[in-house]
Amino acid sequence: MNFIAKIGHIEKQPADCLVVGVFEEYQLTEMAAKLDKISNHYISNLLKKQGDFQGKLGQVQMLYHVPDISSSRILLVGCGKQSPLTERNFRKIIGQSTKATSNMARIVNFLTEIEVNKHPLPWKIKHAVEATREALYVFDQFKTVKDKKHSLKEVIFAVPNERQLTAVNDAIKQGMAIANGVDFTKNLGNLPSNICTPTYLAEQAELLAKNYKAISVDVLDKKAIKKLGMGALTAVAQGSDQDAKLVCLSYKGTPKKQNPVIFVGKGITFDTGGINLKSLEGMIGMKYDMSGAGTVLGIIKTIAELKLPINVVGILACAENMPSGGAVKTEDIVQTLSGQTVEIISTDAEGRLVLCDALTYAERFNPEVVIDIATLTASVVIGLGHHASALLSNHEPLVKDLLDAGIESHDRAWQMPLWEEYQDQLKSPFADMSNVGGKPAGVITAACFLSRFTKKFKWAHLDVAGTAAWMGGSGDRAATGRPVPMLVQYLINRCSTYLEKK
Repeated sequence: MNFIAKIGHIEKQPADCLVVGVFEEYQLTEMAAKLDKISNHYISNLLKKQGDFQGKLGQVQMLYHVPDISSSRILLVGCGKQSPLTERNFRKIIGQSTKATSNMARIVNFLTEIEVNKHPLPWKIKHAVEATREALYVFDQFKTVKDKKHSLKEVIFAVPNERQLTAVNDAIKQGMAIANGVDFTKNLGNLPSNICTPTYLAEQAELLAKNYKAISVDVLDKKAIKKLGMGALTAVAQGSDQDAKLVCLSYKGTPKKQNPVIFVGKGITFDTGGINLKSLEGMIGMKYDMSGAGTVLGIIKTIAELKLPINVVGILACAENMPSGGAVKTEDIVQTLSGQTVEIISTDAEGRLVLCDALTYAERFNPEVVIDIATLTASVVIGLGHHASALLSNHEPLVKDLLDAGIESHDRAWQMPLWEEYQDQLKSPFADMSNVGGKPAGVITAACFLSRFTKKFKWAHLDVAGTAAWMGGSGDRAATGRPVPMLVQYLINRCSTYLEKK
């Protein structure tokens, strides 16, 4: 589908529907008031006469054949009390209006005229594009009776003058590319683990390299991983018939010498807990344990579409965590690529094991910064719920950049401490460290473990166990595509800063 920005009296454009906002107490937005005047107050009179549409946030009312209006329909969208919308509520009304018009081909959406916490028009249009695509997303690949497909082919946004047109068109381009990356990540996450295996993730990386000239890929197999000395990644995969893969994607967006930003993604394509077997309830949703790797693939796809002038490396640490006669056991000790040894107290804390070897591997690229993304702990859901990703780092300027990108993209994170005192929980009497630190501060001790492999570079860790997928029970599960928007925004901001310095 296409998103188009137009200047002028676009309410006269031929369209299936004009979408306008109405606040509570029948307060019309600017365009709604204009249409009301053209129709000789048909809209306001109808609202007051019927009384069932009150402008509550997200409420919708379709009007047909409004006098003197070229479009056959007008959709009224409730915007709540008359005040600037929050970012969340703005995206909500865009989503509601999209669902109400999804059976139409061409609409004109005027909701971007509404004030949203002082954000400029390009921000509103970028988020309108993303929220529209989010509302239309379906995953029915394995259903014999398919979900009803939308027929929406074109959404037109109003731009008041030509001066803003370039910025708005750039915003549409960014919104579309981010939505494509989010959908790609969602699709990977929603696949069952009998299809989305470590090998499958490697194949998806190879397809990206085939489709975009700026991307190259290198896949390390079981033999290469073991030869390198990645004892932790090898240990996690040894109980499965699916071999581990270390997938390295390189996006070269500039010919200039520039140290890369590196993203490391946890790619556990299914997590049974290993020998420390999970319960049935605990195993539902474990196909989403590869969401970190899926996020990295989504980021690489997005920046390749945008052709961002930046160098990025994506490293996917992919394995399946299964119990078998050959599986790693409690109290086994492994040597990592860094040379440090780890006593594996819990085989269900496997994510940090695959990540630690991948983080050490990242050193060879001389990174500018390294950011890992992982559905690492259940503790993060207790602490932050499903609204914010946990952020821990050894570099405060990187923290600020990521938090700012999270606010701008409305894909937010929350910083948690990484104090030295927590490191004591990882003590082992037989190895350099244990892979778990007990129940207290589980999010933090997991990050403390990873921090022991990141001393040679600036690093941040995102625990996305509560945000990468929605878990409302066995009948209500879905990948969200987070934190692709935050991390792409982070890269866009880096590019902008670089260009400003030039």
